[in-house]
Amino acid sequence: MQRKRLLVAFALLVGLQASAQSAPRNGGDFSDNTQPLTKVPAGVILVKGAWSSASDSSTPVPEGGNVGNNIFRDAYFGMTYTLPSDWTEKYKGPPPSDSGRYVLAQIRPADTFKGAARGSILITADDLFFTTQPVANAVELVKYSKDNLQTDYKIEMPPTSTKIGTHPFIFLAYWSPIAELHWYVLATEIRCHAVQFVLTSRDTKLLQNLMLDLNKIQLPAEADPAAGTGGGDVPVCIKNYADSGNVITRADPVFTERRFNAVPVRIIIDKEGKVKHIHFLSAFPDQAKAITDAFKQWKFKPYLRDRRPMEVETGIMFGRAAQPARAEAGNAATQ
Repeated sequence: MQRKRLLVAFALLVGLQASAQSAPRNGGDFSDNTQPLTKVPAGVILVKGAWSSASDSSTPVPEGGNVGNNIFRDAYFGMTYTLPSDWTEKYKGPPPSDSGRYVLAQIRPADTFKGAARGSILITADDLFFTTQPVANAVELVKYSKDNLQTDYKIEMPPTSTKIGTHPFIFLAYWSPIAELHWYVLATEIRCHAVQFVLTSRDTKLLQNLMLDLNKIQLPAEADPAAGTGGGDVPVCIKNYADSGNVITRADPVFTERRFNAVPVRIIIDKEGKVKHIHFLSAFPDQAKAITDAFKQWKFKPYLRDRRPMEVETGIMFGRAAQPARAEAGNAATQ
């Protein structure tokens, strides 16, 4: 018996030595290399798979906003917002979801902040072409959020029309007695996106001061919680524009691999009816190439407003779209 145990131990030792000799050189559970060839940058999470991309780098995209010199700017939404004193953006938001959800900025007190209470400012956008919520504009989105709060949350102010600076917004306030946290939600619509400012803190006085700071915000004239559909210096956004009789020539993309993800795409159609810009909210590189090649062959009827041709922005979903949320029972008959 003792001899058998010694033989087993010897075999295990040989196996471990062989594993060590063939250990991978670049990380992993059995690597013998503590200094990988490729290092992940500090504070960065690498995700392999579907991602947002665009057909050109000169046309602004929603996720292209950034904070610089204490000012948040997003050229796509025509938004400029000066951050409160001693507030900053520490981390960038995640990429867009395949239901068109964007985290544009996450703003919080800097290390130099000397206030008694802390809080956060979250700037988001929901693409109304692809959202899974049963809503058509920012007003409906805020009302839907109010109707679907957790049961232990309490409404402080129901959805109410208000103004921030010179711009109309819809406002909702609620709080959690258990967590002692308050949320102030301000929403408007820009280019068929519901843009929301979500202010959170335990201190309502801080939230009121943050709302006063929002009066400095600059937005396009078309921003409106129920009617922000573009026009002027940006394309007119029209839902389902590519699903109607507006398409003259169409070509389906040819995919080399079968995948089962949703691929939401926003396109800008020029005044002659050609696709001039393609924005993939979430797509694998091979999917983006196949769809781009197909769009080169598409042709639309020119869109006219007051007899003048205008650019149009619309959304098209390829692949398997996420299922929309169910409406409340009382509203089901009207959906």
